[in-house]
Amino acid sequence: MRLVFLIVFLAGIALAGSNWLASQVLSRDIGRWRLYDAGTGPLPAQLTLAEKDAPLRVVVDLGVAGLQAMRTGRAVVTLTAATDGKTVLAKAMDFAGTQPRDTNIQMQERAFMETAGIIDPVVSGTYIFTAGLGDAEGVSIRYADLVLRHEWGGADPRYQPIGYALMAVGFIGLVLAFGRGGGRPQNPNSQPPPPRWGRGGASA
Repeated sequence: MRLVFLIVFLAGIALAGSNWLASQVLSRDIGRWRLYDAGTGPLPAQLTLAEKDAPLRVVVDLGVAGLQAMRTGRAVVTLTAATDGKTVLAKAMDFAGTQPRDTNIQMQERAFMETAGIIDPVVSGTYIFTAGLGDAEGVSIRYADLVLRHEWGGADPRYQPIGYALMAVGFIGLVLAFGRGGGRPQNPNSQPPPPRWGRGGASA
């Protein structure tokens, strides 16, 4: 029974972690391109994408100077993606809910990463990505980079709770199985010797 419960427990781990494992194995970075630079302004990127790139996560990595706070509803960057003359993604990004990372502590430079959206499906062809300044005031933008990542589509969302349930059943079963058969057999030599009768023995 221990082997059965161990298999159930391992199967639960596999199901519960299927999305995470597949995302690590099947997802891949496509590339990074600079869309805006403080010294040169907008730098539109013209990229060739294929159907196999879907679903495509579009991320903007924003570098700023200073410790200005990002505010909800105040767009710092506007991103657009178009193909064959049609806009497939347009997003005003405020980065308000993004935790910054320090890139140069002495110069008080920080970077923010935020997902602009998912393009799915991807029609094979040429895509043009552009980034411009939003209406937020007091934000000193150093650069804005486009990061494209092919995302794994994901498994059935019902797999994870089923996996957790199997893990619980397997764990409880293992505990009970080891508890029932976990005691060591008693050593007959560890028991006190039976009383002896006769000379030197115990009297009745």
